Amino acid sequence: MTLLETVVVAFWAMLPAYVPNNAAVLAGGGRPIDGGRTWGDTRVLGDGKTWRGTAMGIFAGLALAAVLTVLAPAVSDALGFDVPEFEPLAAVGLAAGAMLGDILASFLKRRTGRQRGAMFPGLDQLDFVVVSLPLTALLATDWFRAVFTWNVILVVVVVTPILHVSTNMIAYKLGLKNEPW
Repeated sequence: MTLLETVVVAFWAMLPAYVPNNAAVLAGGGRPIDGGRTWGDTRVLGDGKTWRGTAMGIFAGLALAAVLTVLAPAVSDALGFDVPEFEPLAAVGLAAGAMLGDILASFLKRRTGRQRGAMFPGLDQLDFVVVSLPLTALLATDWFRAVFTWNVILVVVVVTPILHVSTNMIAYKLGLKNEPW
């Protein structure tokens, strides 16, 4: 696989994990997952992690995976190399893993004394990758092994923080986020 192919496959394969957190921001609000509970003097997760945002994020990731699967043959023909179609359990692993990673990051932020929206370099950029990839590997092992070669994983780990920072800056400038990270 050439470098261009590897980058395209990495981006394509991660789209169902990239989109859920953005969709959750747009659809958020409602009842917090932690129900207002605290651990010591600090909220378990905070008001930013809601049931509606989580459900809509997962739905957006699943819907995108379905659309990409339909488009994959035509895109593969146009590009001259294969982009993956998504097995249902792979889509679930990517979308739900992304949201679970974000929830776990919020939990870690609260435990380290950071407030909602506070920066946590590294964790903020890769939380959804660190959970979505192993969950996908667990749920759709053969699909994961075929798609996420070591080169693809390396591209994901390198490119994701750049994409994350860029999209967050855009969302901040559009008034969709309160902070640019």
